Amino acid sequence: MGEKKFSLEQLAQLTEGILTKVSDIEITRVAPPKLADENTLALAMNEDEIENISQSKARAVLVPLGVNLEGISTIEVERPRLAFMKLLNAFYIGPDTPRAIHPSAVIDESAKLGKNVSIGANVVIGANSVIGDNTALMANVYVGKDVVIGSDCLFHPGVNIGDFVQVGSRCILHHGVSLGADGFSFVTEAPNNIEQAREQGAIKEVNKEVKVFKIPSLGSVIIEDDVEIGANTTIDRGTIENTTIGAQTKIDNLVMIGHNCKIGRACTIVSQVGIAGSCTIGDRVVIAGQAGLKDHIEIGDDSIILAKAGVSKSFGPKSVIMGAPAVLRKDFIKRLKYLDEAEIMVKKYKKYQHLLEDYEKFLNEDGKI
Repeated sequence: MGEKKFSLEQLAQLTEGILTKVSDIEITRVAPPKLADENTLALAMNEDEIENISQSKARAVLVPLGVNLEGISTIEVERPRLAFMKLLNAFYIGPDTPRAIHPSAVIDESAKLGKNVSIGANVVIGANSVIGDNTALMANVYVGKDVVIGSDCLFHPGVNIGDFVQVGSRCILHHGVSLGADGFSFVTEAPNNIEQAREQGAIKEVNKEVKVFKIPSLGSVIIEDDVEIGANTTIDRGTIENTTIGAQTKIDNLVMIGHNCKIGRACTIVSQVGIAGSCTIGDRVVIAGQAGLKDHIEIGDDSIILAKAGVSKSFGPKSVIMGAPAVLRKDFIKRLKYLDEAEIMVKKYKKYQHLLEDYEKFLNEDGKI
C-alpha cells in the first residue's frame, strides 16, 4: 500500500486554513495528539485534544481558528470537522477496483456496461440492466433484471439489487445492502387480531385456522444521486408505487426501510432505525439510532427524531421528537418536570400522612363521616 505524503503548505491549502509554520515537515498521516508522531498532523479539534498536545510527539497540529501555540506548526481552520473530512479524503486509500471484468462474472448478453467499469469476481448482472460509466461492482454483487445504475458508483461485496431498481450516480452501497426485496405486506380472509384491536380496542374473536395471503410488490426502489447506504441495510420495493430515497441522503448500517416509503433529500438515518411501510420523511430529517416509526405517518422537513423514539403519529416541520410514545421534546421535558413535582408531592404526603389519618379517624369518631 503506497504511503501518501503532503507538505504543510499543501494541507493548509486543502483545508483553507491559516498556516503558522515553525519547521518543514513531511506529513504522512493524521491522528489524535496522543497517537501522533513527528510526521503526523495532530488533530486537536476541541479543548480536550488541545490540552493533549503537550503530551504529543507531533510537530504540526490542526486547531480551531484563534488557537495560538508556541514551538509547533499550526493550521487554523474555521470549521474543524469540515477540515477533518477533507484531510481524511486526502489520505484515504480506497478498495481495489481494477477497471476490468473478472472472468467469473456472469453478465447477461442484453446488459449494457458503461466505460471504465469494474466488475468483480462472481458478480451477476441480469437481463437489460445498465451499469454507468466508472461504476465498480465488487465481488459477489448481484444485479437483477432491468436495473439501472448510474455513473461513478461503488458497490461493496455482497450487495443485492432486485429487479427494476434504479440507483443514481455517485452512490456508495456497503457490504450486504439489499435493495428491492418484496415489501412485508399480507392480508387475511377475515379481520385479523391487529384489525380487531385497531377498530374495537380488543381481540374478541380468534380464528385459529386463519389463512394469510401475500400481497405481491409491483413497485420498485429508486435511489437518487449521492446517496450512501450502510452495511446490511434493507430497503423494500413498493407495493404499487416506488420506494424512494432522495439525493444526498446518508443511511447507516442495519437500517430497515419498508415498502412505499418516501425519504427526502439530505436526510441522516442512523443505525438500527426501523421505518414501517408508507411513511413520508421530509428533507434534511435526522433520525437517531434505534428509533422506530409506525406505518403511514409523515415527518416534516428539518425535523430531528432522537434515539430510541417510538414514533406513532405524524409531526410537522422542524419538530424535535423524543420518547415512546414519541412527543415533541418540549412536551417530553414538561412531563419530566411533572414527574419531579409528583415525587416532591408524594414525599410531602408521606411526611404528613399520619396527620391526615388522625384527622379522618377523628371525623369518623365524631360521626361526621
